[in-house]
Amino acid sequence: MSRKEISAFKVAASYIGTVVGAGFASGQEILQFFAYHGVKGTIGLVIAVFMFVFYGYIILRLGNRLNASSYKKVIMKAGGPLFGRVIDLVVTFFLFGALSAMIAGCGAIFEEQFGLPSAFGGVVMAVLSVVTVLTGIGGVISAISFVVPLLLLAIIIVGIFSLFYGPDITVITIADFPFKAAVKNFALSGVLYASYNLLMAVAILAPLGQKTNDRSKLRWGAILGGMGLGLGAFLIFFTILINMPTASLYEIPMLYVAGNISPVLKFVYSFILIAEIYTTAVGNLYGFAARFTEVGSVKYKIFTVASGGMALIASGFGFAKLVHHLYPIAGYGGIIMLIGLTYRIINHK
Repeated sequence: MSRKEISAFKVAASYIGTVVGAGFASGQEILQFFAYHGVKGTIGLVIAVFMFVFYGYIILRLGNRLNASSYKKVIMKAGGPLFGRVIDLVVTFFLFGALSAMIAGCGAIFEEQFGLPSAFGGVVMAVLSVVTVLTGIGGVISAISFVVPLLLLAIIIVGIFSLFYGPDITVITIADFPFKAAVKNFALSGVLYASYNLLMAVAILAPLGQKTNDRSKLRWGAILGGMGLGLGAFLIFFTILINMPTASLYEIPMLYVAGNISPVLKFVYSFILIAEIYTTAVGNLYGFAARFTEVGSVKYKIFTVASGGMALIASGFGFAKLVHHLYPIAGYGGIIMLIGLTYRIINHK
């Protein structure tokens, strides 16, 4: 893929697709970080959307300026020799952890929706991810760009129908369970939610930045990507909120909501959700493999296959538990990266 081939839409779609995996599209992330806070969760969401747009563009620009083939160059530029290594370790650890969460999420869908062993769903996702990543960044971007519009359409449909066929909308005013949230403060929830997602997205955004010399494409890609994430997140947030507290009892809350509307919609949404898990899984696996090996080399292929196998084993920890415990920790690590990026922006000016 030449530098001038990629469009702002592909930049935005790749950005969205890297973030909206099992945690986002299933509703589990939105539940843990925002819905448990009730109406106050909207403030956290607004904070997160602003951070997605602003820092997404900064990462894309740095990737472009440094001609980065992996996220390491951007990380080292943001953190310097000392903090760069710390951020690098956190990103590397979280890419593998999030990959494990995606595989676990697919397993949960196979078990809850199809009545099949969760291990079977995990194997399917691990194999698909490995095969795609072996094709390199071009295959990853194409796969992500294709699936993203389908997910946003599905979220919009479920969100709109839930307003007419769901419980009384006045439930929103009493749905407030902050003691169950992954992060107890609603504003900090927004910051940590954005920071850990940016920590994960840097694996794709950094090399994506070098795919065009047109700065406006990167800018609009970040704006459309951030706003698209915000639209999807707000729809999921309100959908889950009016179905509380029952929705919180499920590993895949959005499948529960879709099932209340129509069995057919639940069936269709489950496949779109699997597709979205796939887009995030390939992004994570690519970033992890590109960090340690040269893309396209024999070592890259061996490392990709081995990483997929290890993530499959780690996925046995469970999807909801991985989201609840791993993601907030990664969020604090992401804050270090964002502080470094902010310092570089100020310093550059």
